[in-house]
Amino acid sequence: MNYRPFKDVQVAEVGLGTWQLGSADWGNVCDEDALQILQAYTDAGGNFIDTADVYGMGVSETIIGKFLSTVNKELFVATKLGRRGDNGNGWPQNFSYDAMKRHTEASLQHLGLSRLFLQQLHCIPTEEMQSGKVFDHLRKLQDQGLIRYFGASVETSEEALICLEQEGLVSLQIIFNLFRQHVADEIFAKAQEKGVALIVRVPLASGLLSGHFKADTVFPEKDHRNYNANGAAFNAGETFSGIDFKEGVRLAADMQQLLPEGSMAQWAIRWILDHPAVTTVIPGASRVEQVTSNVSASQLTPLSAGIHTQLRKLYEKDVHGRIRGHY
Repeated sequence: MNYRPFKDVQVAEVGLGTWQLGSADWGNVCDEDALQILQAYTDAGGNFIDTADVYGMGVSETIIGKFLSTVNKELFVATKLGRRGDNGNGWPQNFSYDAMKRHTEASLQHLGLSRLFLQQLHCIPTEEMQSGKVFDHLRKLQDQGLIRYFGASVETSEEALICLEQEGLVSLQIIFNLFRQHVADEIFAKAQEKGVALIVRVPLASGLLSGHFKADTVFPEKDHRNYNANGAAFNAGETFSGIDFKEGVRLAADMQQLLPEGSMAQWAIRWILDHPAVTTVIPGASRVEQVTSNVSASQLTPLSAGIHTQLRKLYEKDVHGRIRGHY
């Protein structure tokens, strides 16, 4: 595993996303399998784990907390807040200081920690970021010792640029992959200028960029790749990066023809890592084999400039105009 700087620490350039471990939107992952996934990731040298309070409403965080209690190595856990809708929570109630403190304390309890390494806003409304109050609340939580650092997970480049003006912001979490190449043009230079870490989510476009799906693939009813394929439940960009599934299968096949032989998923992650502005990429996993495959991308030779050029031309010609949802 290779590592990249995140403020004053070194984090694995391939992290682990744990939405799947919440057993809510990807199908069920039992506790035993979830713990094996976490173990396989750390055994491979991984040390950066991303979660959120709404992944199974605390299930993902609790599983991670159970795992943390069994290991002695230093792991950097990032969580997110802002999207809870239970027990009177919701928008705009979630963005008061009292709510953000309460939700942070709940995450700490689930994770079994006294301080969060990284607390992130979880794709909250643009106007809440523009007002700046949520960042003041995060600074207060930082002053109180509840969080070490704060960042934001965003849907659009506009939101990213708003956040980059905030003093003390250490990270941005964004969708960036072969189906979302334009993001590099819009925010990467500014993030580097500000010294802000870039955490890349949805690197495989919900599995489309693994090259394993066919146009007639059917997903379980409670899998977001079924119920949110067209953005019915939340932003379409979080599912298949906003690309229509059948079109995405075709486009992924076209891209695979331009990549070297081997695992398309690994090369898709390698493509992201070829961008020096990226700090870490956080593919999720439902099986240990996926973890092993994903982390192996760190050891691949960077793609040639020629392949990058071909992939960009294909993106501009056939992909960019097909993105749905706000981005």
